Amino acid sequence: MEEFLKIDRPKEEVELMSPLTWAYIGDAVYELYVRNKLINETNLKPHKLHIEAIKYVKAKSQAEKLNEIYDRLTEEEKDIVRRGRNTQNHHLPKNSNVQEYMYATAFEALIGYLYLTKQHARLKEVLNEVKDIV
Repeated sequence: MEEFLKIDRPKEEVELMSPLTWAYIGDAVYELYVRNKLINETNLKPHKLHIEAIKYVKAKSQAEKLNEIYDRLTEEEKDIVRRGRNTQNHHLPKNSNVQEYMYATAFEALIGYLYLTKQHARLKEVLNEVKDIV
């Protein structure tokens, strides 16, 4: 399993990636975190797990989560958030407004950046600071 999840990119290379690439993997990491938390802390059936997970991974919720933790981020992390928020994304959100979508992308970019740069302890801290999951 470790080989399956292994990331072999040096930090310098990760920093040159598009923030949308960070957000792409960050979306998956955050959704897996939410799903694990739901499975570990509830006894819901699969359909209910899906319905519950959507509440946390939708753009509006992610934007709110970023707002909750923003003041506790390092300057480097705030820069990652800024880059993620300001990245040109030509995808129009269907269930949120443009501003929520920009901040959700910023949140996902932060999660993805921490994951890709192997800052696992900090990633865990950030995810544990996100309140109201389950």
